[in-house]
Amino acid sequence: MSAPSSPVNKPIGAARQVAPVLLILFAAVPALANAADLGFATQMVSRIMIYAIAALSLDIILGYGAMVSFGHAAFIGIGAYAVGIASAHDLWDASITFPMAMLGGGLFALVTGAICLRTRGVYFIMITLAFGQMAYFTASSLSAYGGDDGLTMWGRSEVFGYSPLENETTFYYVVLACLASCYVFAKALVGSRFGRVIVGVRENRLRMQAVGFNPYAYQLVAYVIAGMMAGLAGALLANHTEFVSPSTMSWQRSGDLIIMVVLGGTGTLHGAILGAVAYLALEEILSHVTEHWRVFFGPMLILVVLFARGGLGRLIGGRGAGG
Repeated sequence: MSAPSSPVNKPIGAARQVAPVLLILFAAVPALANAADLGFATQMVSRIMIYAIAALSLDIILGYGAMVSFGHAAFIGIGAYAVGIASAHDLWDASITFPMAMLGGGLFALVTGAICLRTRGVYFIMITLAFGQMAYFTASSLSAYGGDDGLTMWGRSEVFGYSPLENETTFYYVVLACLASCYVFAKALVGSRFGRVIVGVRENRLRMQAVGFNPYAYQLVAYVIAGMMAGLAGALLANHTEFVSPSTMSWQRSGDLIIMVVLGGTGTLHGAILGAVAYLALEEILSHVTEHWRVFFGPMLILVVLFARGGLGRLIGGRGAGG
């Protein structure tokens, strides 16, 4: 006689299917948009996927490492400015500028993380906020690159002398490929020994130290990886808008990223993608109704927190799935 199926197995299985289903739906958007004559939909979903990459990077350190960063948008801004400044100096090749963007985000994460991770709790939140604002005001002071007004890019990055990203559909699928790659990488990372150590440090730092792990080193590596992934999102965002602005790295944008992760469900990975979709789709819809759309969005977020414990990701996929 076969044993009855565990009710826990179904949610876990469902959780494993959430991200693939979302990626398949994303892949179908250009064809559906063309069929429905909704050209703007492709650009809108491109933006959603770019912020989903940024939310994924934040979920690695927030959801799995309990590192609440209020300066995460600085990594996005640094990645965007790396591409924008390179274009101002007539350097357009994505094979150079995209790695520069990731390296810039990673280096900033390494320097600031080495200091931030000496603190914990509210002190960590405040010092990440301080570093984020430092990056914001530094970008605002770059008068040679637009200062407060931002920097306009006269085109998108090239690939070995060609300009495939100028085609909106091609660019869309490049963003989708980056999102899929980041998700697969993040899932492998959190499922590895490294990821289990990060979760262990979150649960009991002293016990992890007692068994021979260095929590500071592991957290710093996770912080740098998150910074590099957010830098990639910044490079894509600069190409998407063909414009770079200091507002990209403001503390409000960091707050938006935290909301996306919390709304989708911290520590689920697929929840970060869901959160980006829900947040930006609601922003688009409500902003057409009223300029005070956040007044309506706030109560919605409260309802999700109260009645969908763990966010949309765990509501759909169940608890304990981990991505």
